[in-house]
Amino acid sequence: MTTTMQRPAALRKPPAPPKRRKRWMPWLYLAPALGLLITFTYVPVGNMVYYSFTSWDGLDATMDPVGLDNYVRVFTDERYWRVFLVSGYYFVASFAQIAIALYFAVILSFHTRFRNLFKGILFFPYLLNGVAVGFVFLYLFQPGGTLDTVLGWAGLGEHTRYWLGDPDIANISLAGTSVWRFTGLSFVLFLGAIQSIPSEIYEAAEIDGAGDWHKFRHIIVPGIRRIISLSFILAISGSLSVFDIPFIMTGGANGTRTFVVQAYETAFQFRQIGLASAMAVVLLLVVLFVTWIQRRIVPDEEVTLS
Repeated sequence: MTTTMQRPAALRKPPAPPKRRKRWMPWLYLAPALGLLITFTYVPVGNMVYYSFTSWDGLDATMDPVGLDNYVRVFTDERYWRVFLVSGYYFVASFAQIAIALYFAVILSFHTRFRNLFKGILFFPYLLNGVAVGFVFLYLFQPGGTLDTVLGWAGLGEHTRYWLGDPDIANISLAGTSVWRFTGLSFVLFLGAIQSIPSEIYEAAEIDGAGDWHKFRHIIVPGIRRIISLSFILAISGSLSVFDIPFIMTGGANGTRTFVVQAYETAFQFRQIGLASAMAVVLLLVVLFVTWIQRRIVPDEEVTLS
């Protein structure tokens, strides 16, 4: 016959109170996401910053520290800082991209014939791979290509040029390609924001006699202000980090080399990982600085339409 000794009820450990258990539950759910974020974002960035203070070629087991020499070279060697000016073409083109996307988003947010067809047409380029877009426009801009043929049919054959071979116009051609590709992304952002505005506000404005321009200025623009701010941030960061379009279409020739293309060639063609890491750190700081200025000019305030 066996007997079991039971612990007196007064000596048992009381269960954790509900509030105490709820305190660490959010961290339990966040742990996987935080682990992935730290592993694949912050750790590589930390390694990149460390490499930027070395003269590592990417192959040797040892890294020779060089202090700030890589950063001094980025800011004093014309080959590295001058390519930043090329980003100005894409920066200006990003304003045209936002204006075109906002125009079509406003038009197609209301009752328009075949609007679903036009939505698909506008968003389709963004679904294409950057390599595919580069090859498509490479054939479009080549001498005697599609663009020259269309100009010839329209009686404008004398305006044909070396669209990618002339340094005066090559960056404009590439920036136009970038606008064609990314207008769909801005369009979808604007379209979703505009359609989230309650229809009762438009009806009340119509009763008060507001026209289309007044509805756009006093209802749509305040209602999508955050999306406009987000679009500008994406446009700024995108214009400073352009890579695939110029790399595929021209390889950086004819004055089309961007800062990222220059960093890629420095890292993988000239085996200067330390210097390329310093260029990447400079690019990151510039994007953060420009974004900070943009946020100061257009603060993210609570917007109400009432």
